[in-house]
Amino acid sequence: MKISATDVVGSVQRLMATAQNGLEVIRFGGLTHGVESSPFEVVERRRMYRLRHYFPDDTTPGRPVALLVPPLMVSADIWDVNVDDGAVGILSRGGIDCWVVDFGSPASEEGGWERDLADHVLAISSAIDTVTAATGNGVHLMGYSQGGMFAYQTTAYRYGKGVDSIVTFGAPVDIVAGMPFGLPYGMVSDVATFLADHVVTRLPITDSMVRIGFQLLDPVKTAKSRIDFLRQLHDREALLPRERQRRFLNSDGWVGYAGPAAADLLKQFVAHNRLMLGGFVIRDQPISLAELKCPILAFIGEVDDIGQPAAVRGVVRAAPNAEVYEAILVAGHFGLVAGSTATKHTWPLVRQWVDWMSGGTPLPPEIVPMAEHVPNNRPRSAATRIVHTAATLAEAGAGVGKALEGIAGNTVRGSIELAGEAARALPRLTRLGMIQPHTRISLGLLIAEQARRAPLKDLFLFDDRVHTNAAVNVRIDNVVRGLVSVGVRPAMRVGVVMETRPSGLAAVAALSRLGAVAVLLAPDSELDPAIELTGVDTLIADPETLRQAAATGARVLVLGGGEARELPIAVSDRVIDLEQIDPAGVELPAWFRPDPGLARELAFVLVTGAGNRLEAKYITNHRWALSAFGTATTADLDQHDTVYCLAPLHHSSGLLVSLGGAIAGGSRIALARSLDPAHFTEEVHRYGVTVVTYTWTMLRDILDARVFPAGHRHPIRLFIGSGMPAGLWRRTVEQFDPAGVLEFYASIEGDVVLANVTGVKRGCKGRPVPGTAKVELVAYDPMTERILLDRSGFARRCADNEVGLLLGRASGGVDISAGGLRGVFAAGDAWMPTENLFRRDSDGDFWLIDRTDTVIRTRRGPVFGQPIVDVLNDISAVDMEVVYGLDVGDHCLAVAAVSVREGFRLDPKDLTEALHALEPDQRPDLIYTVREIPRSTSYRPSARAVQAAGRPQPGPDTWWYNRASEVYEVLTEDQAHTLLGD
Repeated sequence: MKISATDVVGSVQRLMATAQNGLEVIRFGGLTHGVESSPFEVVERRRMYRLRHYFPDDTTPGRPVALLVPPLMVSADIWDVNVDDGAVGILSRGGIDCWVVDFGSPASEEGGWERDLADHVLAISSAIDTVTAATGNGVHLMGYSQGGMFAYQTTAYRYGKGVDSIVTFGAPVDIVAGMPFGLPYGMVSDVATFLADHVVTRLPITDSMVRIGFQLLDPVKTAKSRIDFLRQLHDREALLPRERQRRFLNSDGWVGYAGPAAADLLKQFVAHNRLMLGGFVIRDQPISLAELKCPILAFIGEVDDIGQPAAVRGVVRAAPNAEVYEAILVAGHFGLVAGSTATKHTWPLVRQWVDWMSGGTPLPPEIVPMAEHVPNNRPRSAATRIVHTAATLAEAGAGVGKALEGIAGNTVRGSIELAGEAARALPRLTRLGMIQPHTRISLGLLIAEQARRAPLKDLFLFDDRVHTNAAVNVRIDNVVRGLVSVGVRPAMRVGVVMETRPSGLAAVAALSRLGAVAVLLAPDSELDPAIELTGVDTLIADPETLRQAAATGARVLVLGGGEARELPIAVSDRVIDLEQIDPAGVELPAWFRPDPGLARELAFVLVTGAGNRLEAKYITNHRWALSAFGTATTADLDQHDTVYCLAPLHHSSGLLVSLGGAIAGGSRIALARSLDPAHFTEEVHRYGVTVVTYTWTMLRDILDARVFPAGHRHPIRLFIGSGMPAGLWRRTVEQFDPAGVLEFYASIEGDVVLANVTGVKRGCKGRPVPGTAKVELVAYDPMTERILLDRSGFARRCADNEVGLLLGRASGGVDISAGGLRGVFAAGDAWMPTENLFRRDSDGDFWLIDRTDTVIRTRRGPVFGQPIVDVLNDISAVDMEVVYGLDVGDHCLAVAAVSVREGFRLDPKDLTEALHALEPDQRPDLIYTVREIPRSTSYRPSARAVQAAGRPQPGPDTWWYNRASEVYEVLTEDQAHTLLGD
């Protein structure tokens, strides 16, 4: 082998160049490249940010304006890392006025390590105000990675003011859809919550940690880039064009991450996925991306492992009111905004987007409307990465590993998620099983536990404001001091006549903490007979209900109403304003113990019925806890949920299911002032509502208002409540697909709680909730109102589909002297009868048939109302219906009154066809239409009100059942005389 002098000289020169360049890198951190940053001036300096204006000497009027937002952890120079071929260079040459928000480094900024997420959102909002004031134009708000998330959040926070469009680059929205390594969301959420609570707030995330963390995300690519750099270290001219970018990635481009901001990110957007669902909080104000109405362009990197395509595409569902477009590039996370792909594709497309927004040019073909569902069947891992990098065997191996990771992740995801549900349910069921008559358990105690465990966690959302566990707990303690100062003591019954609002909940919780009994009375109801029935002499009212409460003559304590309020009645010895009492000036007596309530003690009294049929329902702490933990377990409520309370507190569904389930599950509680469909639509998105509570026909108003048309995107996963008729159930799941309905039945007398968990059988009450009372159906004669016995003298159990009386086994310590039964199935056993008749189908599911006191006793035997209601309600034309018994001489007729939905027509053939589902003797004798069916304050259709309006009259809208032909026919004058005796 011959070695020439030229080869030797070349090798020596290469070695010397390598050594010289290597020494320069060691001494200065890189090669001296002489590349200057694009010119800019700092227009505004504030504690949170500096506002850069690039190319300030260009004063061309009327230019579109772009405001660029960097992510945390990355320097604002990311927008200028390639200088002439970078974002600001290309956009400025394209006639766009570029401004950049520079948050600086928390290590060098005053109070930098104390910054939270809201600080950054408010800083961007302030920068938008400055830019729009300086230019006179709205801005195209552009953000990379978390900067894109900031762009979404800020625009929603401002309700779009001053923002013409949003452009994001690799900005994830639906974190659940982009879990790393295919991990199940539940596990990642728990880890994120732990990190937010115990790690990032104590350990500052420095720039070195950030740099190493990002490099570890793709170690193969990091190692390859360094090897390539060393291999070319002799060729200075080849390295210089990319030197600024290399130094940016290796050292200069990373900044620290403030712990509070990291904790906010982990909790709100990873643990709770609130950017997707809505309800993320900026300075106590809940916000949703549903507020976005401006056009959105999202850049998606096919090989982006941080802003994964599925996570980025979540914006099309999270922002249903905006036009959302996408541009897909074969790029990684960093390559979307820097490097050759960004130079050749990203920034020219952004320039064309801005031109299109200005009305100058059509959209390029690379920008298309974003699809909600994109098949994930492309060979993204190995093939795309090989084409993308044209790289090494190691990278190809990494791609195959990615594909195998997806297979493994899908295999274990289901089992881990099921294990997570079981892990959440088990502690609740265990605690429920440990409750004994002497156990301390109450509403006030659970709220106090949450305040100790997570003081800064959100608890209530009301009027676009968020109230934390700690704040609510302090408010409750202050109300307690006010109540003590006016003479309220443990076990004392105090009426609560308040709308569903934070002050109303605080009043109920304060009475619980004091050990008193809250008697919940419906506003606008008949208070005088309710007060006489329950023995109440003191009422708590809000300013809106004060006049009604004072008219009863009882002593009234006024609570709530906000800071600027006026009482309609002057304060006196009978009207006491609790808000004027200074809690600090109240000395608690020696007898006071917070949350003293025992499981066996009375906690609440509900008043049901109307007129002379009022009934008091007594609820112990054990009964309340039973429903609370049972609801949380059955509905799988947890800290990720926001429960929207439409059900009023004075209804058992509101007290036991809505409030109880949310508190026991650790969920946020969103309170509605009233059932307003327009507000419902806004607040569902703004609060990120995942669960909605209801009573009876409450959802009918929302469906009829068509504020949520079928197919409209929403975050709701479940409706929970009681009393929903079958047809309304069907309409609800059709309009709010894929949300389900969880129908409960909870007896007041015993510890019976049923739940239709699957939601498959509409109108069914389901099966007993684990941890609640064992139930049995006993044979019952509705005509004589007696339990039927077998030959041995014990009660006879019902066969499948036989109508019977529902019993619940009495728990230990329960006084059964008031209506309880012993010796039902065995000597000495104890059962509490409910007031309802059920049937149990062959699958073991229970169906409500009627109340014992509303069964219609006709000549042909008992006729049950609920099956008729369910069948009629399932007719598309029927809006609401009631069934009642009409006394005619010496016998009774089964009558149904229906109202018809607007735009529909009800024909007798519809009735005949629908009611064929019932046995002939269970079909109503008469059916007639009415203009409107009045409802109670809990939205239950009132048969009593319909009866009071008068008897059915012959005519084309009244039909009688011809039992000979088995069809419904128009009631004529002659037939009316025969049936009604008129």
